[in-house]
Amino acid sequence: MENVLRPLIVVGGSVVLTLLIGWAVDHLLRRADDRHHETTPLWGLLRRGRVPFQLVLFAALLRGSYDQAKLLMEHRVGVGRALTLILIGSAAWLVVRIATAIVETSYTRYASAHRDPARVRRVRTQVTLIQRVVSAIVAVVAVASMLLTFPAMRAAGASLLASAGILGIVAGVAAQSTLANLFAGLQIAFGDMVRLGDTVVVDGEWGTVEEITLTFLTVRTWDERRITMPVSYFTSKPFENWSRGTPQMTGIVFFHVDHCAPVEAMREKLRDILRACPAWDGRDYGLAVTDSTPNTMQVRALVTAKDADDIWTVRVTVREQMIRWLTEEHPYALPRVNTADAALPPGRVPRARRGESDGADGAAALTDHGRSVHEPPRTGPGRG
Repeated sequence: MENVLRPLIVVGGSVVLTLLIGWAVDHLLRRADDRHHETTPLWGLLRRGRVPFQLVLFAALLRGSYDQAKLLMEHRVGVGRALTLILIGSAAWLVVRIATAIVETSYTRYASAHRDPARVRRVRTQVTLIQRVVSAIVAVVAVASMLLTFPAMRAAGASLLASAGILGIVAGVAAQSTLANLFAGLQIAFGDMVRLGDTVVVDGEWGTVEEITLTFLTVRTWDERRITMPVSYFTSKPFENWSRGTPQMTGIVFFHVDHCAPVEAMREKLRDILRACPAWDGRDYGLAVTDSTPNTMQVRALVTAKDADDIWTVRVTVREQMIRWLTEEHPYALPRVNTADAALPPGRVPRARRGESDGADGAAALTDHGRSVHEPPRTGPGRG
């Protein structure tokens, strides 16, 4: 009977005690979150770690009391090592959850205290990458600790340390691109070149930075595609960052119209279109002839907006409404192929009239003193 009750008491007691302590801690965190939810989200975020916390408690309690259970004594070493591995893994999981809660709380407080979107995005990028670095370090330490629980790994530790220099060189050569991306990710995080939420143009693709890791960066394009690129691209090649500095932008819309297009009327129409467009910020506008060709002239409309999204809206609105207005009100201003005869300089006679004149001159040339030029001259005895 004792062989049955002892394991049941040890294992069941560990489970019950784990559930009671876990429930008590979660209840305290919930009350603290309800009381301080408006000032800090830390307590609510810490509640995400209740599962790894309960695993840590259960593994620690069972690991400490397993010898008293006298269960599977022939496998005592293997069971103990398994409980140790569970304890190390759940502890690493708990540390990552706590670090994530602290980092997100710091970012939330900073975002609520500062109204500059560019600075907020920069801090968000930095804390995100710091969180990933901390998670990677904790994972490496946890895996190393798990490996050191095996005697064979501890015995090989001395030889591994002796060959660390050679292994480091080999690993550096083999993982050169990975290390380059890793350092490029840190450079992006603290160099403030690109941030989460920035509007960028990469390889002719316009989109928003959606995710930044230590090795790659994801850009979400306007048509909901995702472009994944190594972070080293942004440290070695030029790219456009439309969110750098102030978010205000100036856009340009080009029109190709006929030379007789009413430029002044187009300028007034542009003003009317912008006044009716909510995306226009009212800072500036303009319309001017910037180029001409033998068939058309190029008209440039200049508009402004508060950010990249609004400048796109303003540009397409101006282009659409201006073309419709020209089509309805001034169709002669649209580009066309001229098939009419060119206007001649003053004093020049058109070819058709010149042909008629030449015909008259030819008819006059047919007579010479009343005699046709084709009539043979009267010579010889018959001449009178």
